[in-house]
Amino acid sequence: MALVIRRSQIHADGVYTTTPIKKRAIVAEYTGPRLTNSQADDIYEHSPRTYLFGLVDGEHVVDGDSIAAFINHCCDPNCEADEIRGRVIIQAIRNIAAGEELAYDYNLYDGDPDDPAPCWCSAKRCRGSMYSAKELAKRKRTRKKLGTATRQ
Repeated sequence: MALVIRRSQIHADGVYTTTPIKKRAIVAEYTGPRLTNSQADDIYEHSPRTYLFGLVDGEHVVDGDSIAAFINHCCDPNCEADEIRGRVIIQAIRNIAAGEELAYDYNLYDGDPDDPAPCWCSAKRCRGSMYSAKELAKRKRTRKKLGTATRQ
């Protein structure tokens, strides 16, 4: 399959396929140096852009250097990311037509509590954030507790 990077309908640059992709096909691998979270924080602390993919262990990230790093977030994605034996694989979750932008749900779960990580996907059921629904609910409970605690 042929993948290209060009201006995205979602945000900045994105990845598009020039050929149809079948459901369950492996689309790309998210590759790059593996860093500890601390190393990544040191490198990207003041950077407006990062291409970091958090690994299941919660202590390491992949600093993306492949085309997969340009696949954007969408709340109604056509792909999903999965860590399999230490490799991050992007796979189609439905048939994808030639010319379509590839996207997966980032489901962010940590980060700066003051950063809403806004989503620009414009999907019908867009959460408005790249954080997972579970993380957004957790943050809402935390804000509610803090609000209650400050009023007493």
